[in-house]
Amino acid sequence: MLEDHSLLITTAAVVAFIHTIIGPDHYLVFVALGKARKWSILKTLKYTTLCGVGHVMSSIIIGFIGIYLGLELIKLVNIEESRGALSGWALLFFGLMYFVWGLRKIKIHNNQKNLAEYRNQSRVNSTSTNSMNITPWALFIIFILGPCEALIPLFMYPAIEADMQLVMTVAVVFGVVTLLTMLAAVFLLMKGLHFIKFNSFEKYSHAIAGASIMVCAIAINFIGL
Repeated sequence: MLEDHSLLITTAAVVAFIHTIIGPDHYLVFVALGKARKWSILKTLKYTTLCGVGHVMSSIIIGFIGIYLGLELIKLVNIEESRGALSGWALLFFGLMYFVWGLRKIKIHNNQKNLAEYRNQSRVNSTSTNSMNITPWALFIIFILGPCEALIPLFMYPAIEADMQLVMTVAVVFGVVTLLTMLAAVFLLMKGLHFIKFNSFEKYSHAIAGASIMVCAIAINFIGL
């Protein structure tokens, strides 16, 4: 029995790692926004942690509710798939909006030689920047909607055995490994990009970030990553 428990816990850790690595939204979104918005690595990791905890906890809560209500595995999987579709399209919409905002920033930047337009730019930029301060919270909501589909089946075996301690252990291991993998991926990518100079592309950074987010969302919605 202990061997079965160890195997399940190990499986939860491995699945959490793979689930995170093959899902580019778990880290590329934060790296793209971090570079575009000139966030420090620490600030980027803070937002990654916030969204990662919300991402994992939402599935854990749904899993426990399902166990408490005695729902079948297929029903929980269907709920997670519905959440996944909603999250994927929300991320695509967010990326599109950010991309359009980035294009507007490029246009303003190109027109800044004109003094009158430059003054107008300062006013517009202030408004735009304030409006985009909701970015971390928008991501947080999207990641709460995003499911950890692989976690639900891992819940069911110990739940059937009525071993809630094992259920909790599986949830904690899956959540911790998922979060640590997200943080490690973001940290390594941010560190790597630190050595690359983007000065000539700086004015395109927000548009590139929006396009990157859209690519992640398309991979989720149409390729199933």
